[in-house]
Amino acid sequence: MAILNSFVNDIFERIATEASKLASYSKKSTISSREIQTSVRLILPGELAKHAISEGTKSVTKFSSAGAK
Repeated sequence: MAILNSFVNDIFERIATEASKLASYSKKSTISSREIQTSVRLILPGELAKHAISEGTKSVTKFSSAGAK
């Protein structure tokens, strides 16, 4: 279980670092979903990135609609 936890933490850290760089390059002080999606595309290979973005978008939509109730 510790290995899986370490793997997930590493991926999240890589995505956050890349998103931070992208926001910095475009002189923005906040990280938006666009930076996160671009980071995922840069870090994860092919189909894995497509599925990750699809699931992430679905989760954010579900979260947003749950908050509106």
